[in-house]
Amino acid sequence: MNIPEQLRYSTDHEWISRDGEIVRVGITDYAQDALGDVVFVQVPAVGANVNAGESFGEVESTKSVSDVYAPVSGVVVQINDGLVDSPQALNEDPYGDGWICTIQMSDPTQYENLLDAAAYRQLIEG
Repeated sequence: MNIPEQLRYSTDHEWISRDGEIVRVGITDYAQDALGDVVFVQVPAVGANVNAGESFGEVESTKSVSDVYAPVSGVVVQINDGLVDSPQALNEDPYGDGWICTIQMSDPTQYENLLDAAAYRQLIEG
C-alpha cells in the first residue's frame, strides 16, 4: 500500500499536500483499492465553501458510491477537470493525476490535526 511520507491523511481516507495556505486533496491508495474501478467523480464547484469532515463530492465505482469528505475547511480554488473524462486516474495515480481539488484553508491549524503517514498506516492496518 502506497502511503507517501510527506502527505497528511484523514480518517475518511483523503490525503492532502500543503503549499502555504493551499492544500491539494485526493483519496488515498487504500481508498481507491477498496472502491475498485472508478467510473465517475463528482468534484465540488470552484468557490464552494467546504467544512472539515463534511461531504463535498463523491466517487462512483463498479462496486459502490462513496462520499469524499473535506479534510480541512475553506474555499475550493481549483478542481481537477481531467477527472470528468478520466475518472480512472483515481485508480491509476491517486497521489498524482488523480487529485480532486485544491482548497484555500480557512483554519490552517486543522492541517496539524490530520494523521501523518505512520498514524495513517496504523489506522488502515488496524
